[in-house]
Amino acid sequence: MKKTLVTFFIGIIFSFNFSAYSIDLPKYYKFPKNRLEGKFYDSTKDFFLVATNELKDSRFKNTVIIMLDHDKNGALGIVINKPLGKFSVDSLIKNLNGKNIKEKKFYNFEIPIFWGGPLDGDKIFILHSKDYKNKKTKEYNKISISNDRKTLIDIAEKKGPKNYLIINGLSAWTVGQLDGEIERRHWNLSEINEDIIFEKNNKKKFILATKNSFIQL
Repeated sequence: MKKTLVTFFIGIIFSFNFSAYSIDLPKYYKFPKNRLEGKFYDSTKDFFLVATNELKDSRFKNTVIIMLDHDKNGALGIVINKPLGKFSVDSLIKNLNGKNIKEKKFYNFEIPIFWGGPLDGDKIFILHSKDYKNKKTKEYNKISISNDRKTLIDIAEKKGPKNYLIINGLSAWTVGQLDGEIERRHWNLSEINEDIIFEKNNKKKFILATKNSFIQL
């Protein structure tokens, strides 16, 4: 299984613009025709989305999602507690040939990879603490996201952020979809907590986020 995933990761791309995607999500993704629909009331941006027992999709069982965007046009988030395994830096970067020889010694450095959701499986995102920043970094309320080769190399060289998660893929909902799921109690909200995001025990992330969760009114 790991060998298959490593082969898959070799072609990964480091370019993504969250704001552009959130404007017109159906343009970029195919959503199920039988999806739930609801009315947009309040944004879940900058909250944890925590799965409840009412959510029957097995992919998202006991899932914690950090919400990056949510408005009347749709929503974007990244799952933070579903590890895929450890992979070397060279399996995550496309076209290594001809790169800086000084960096090559770091290409075998292994990094844990997480499943961020069922969409954009050819991309990775580096969710990290705010002590690190470069030109590709997008800052949110309590966390930052980078998605470039330099950040990976900095992590391997121990020059990167203090805390980080390397995430493959993301989760997205089209107009009214997440709102409909929330109306049917498939998800609760929880305050974003950096200690939970970077907790080493991934099962504990769900337990802690659930304890702090509340129902959106």
